[in-house]
Amino acid sequence: MLALDHRGNLRRALNPDAPETVSSETMIAFKQEVISAVSPFVSGVLLDPQYGAAQAIMVGALAPGTGLIVAVEKTGYTGSPTARQSQILPGWGVEKIVRMGADGVKLLIYYHPDAPNASLQEQLVAEVGEACRRYDIPFFLEPLSFSLDPSKGKLPTTEKRRVVVETARRLVPLGVDVLKAEFPVNIDDEKDESVWAESCAELDAAVTCPWVILSAGVTFDEFLRQTEIACKHGASGVLVGRAVWKEAAELQGEARKEFLQNVVPQRLKRLEDVIERYAKPWTNYSPYLSASLPDDWYQTYGGLK
Repeated sequence: MLALDHRGNLRRALNPDAPETVSSETMIAFKQEVISAVSPFVSGVLLDPQYGAAQAIMVGALAPGTGLIVAVEKTGYTGSPTARQSQILPGWGVEKIVRMGADGVKLLIYYHPDAPNASLQEQLVAEVGEACRRYDIPFFLEPLSFSLDPSKGKLPTTEKRRVVVETARRLVPLGVDVLKAEFPVNIDDEKDESVWAESCAELDAAVTCPWVILSAGVTFDEFLRQTEIACKHGASGVLVGRAVWKEAAELQGEARKEFLQNVVPQRLKRLEDVIERYAKPWTNYSPYLSASLPDDWYQTYGGLK
């Protein structure tokens, strides 16, 4: 799946020197160009409601049969950097995402299990999870870790592994259907791929739903290696953003078109080959796809009686 729900960081990618000058029209045009070129090669696209989802539908940018996942959160966070609070985009919600015909809901949540506001973040996840269950639409959760030490820009590898795994253990039971997980290791700090593998296996043991990895802006080659290791140890695929398309933001005209039509599909094919070979099928998690499904399965479908 392709992630293109970026807002603030897309502005920075399009104009690093003056992101505030990037217009809504420029954001929309970029997203439509990427979606039109790339959506035939992915099973789903994640978009935001402000510059992506409705606009892509209106111009027919999404390829037929490609799923649409729509973000529910407001970009960024409120509160202090050590107690980050996520918010639903005002005037938006699960019901509207369902009404527009989307196939999934995504919530990005800033979370650290030891943060003073962890329970508030858990409450938000539970509320979105309940709404998704009520409207019978899949809930994709994207937790992002952060440091509780203001002097540190990111978590060291050992703490990141603990935080990513514990986050999954706590949040997945709150109604999550697919976990969009951070790779549980800082690859800049930890070069031993056996540690990568152990960390992914530990994450897999902590979750009870399919999980996919996000790319977090790493290079494509780095992400391809992460994908292979994650899929060998329990991941069901990827929901990848900048690792496949970020160079397009630096290009214009025919150069961008050529990159999107040639380089990005090649990258996606390489990811697909790895996923097809190693990933855990999401169907392993569904009791409704069992050959031994009882006749009265419908009575408790969706947790409802």
